[in-house]
Amino acid sequence: MAKITYRHPNGTETVVDVPVPNTVMRGAKINNIDGIEAQCGGSAQCGTCHVYVDEANTLPLPAMHESEDDVLYGTAAPRRATSRLSCQLPVSAEIDGLVVHLPETQS
Repeated sequence: MAKITYRHPNGTETVVDVPVPNTVMRGAKINNIDGIEAQCGGSAQCGTCHVYVDEANTLPLPAMHESEDDVLYGTAAPRRATSRLSCQLPVSAEIDGLVVHLPETQS
């Protein structure tokens, strides 16, 4: 289980416990968090689960795969240095406390 904070564009936060072995994207979907569309269901193809990992993050996240990198160039919201596809961020005890910022739009 990991506590994940989803920070909305208006500044509000939703903090949820996400069970292992989900992803940050799946955690948003099972907790009905607005701002993550996930049109492809988590296969890193659509870019509608784009998030910005908090700039202060020091938690160990997996390296970005080439396919994720490619998809992030075509997202509706601008890509930033901290951009990730939330479907590619597996939940584990090591990322307990992760904060992600939701973009203004996903599509």
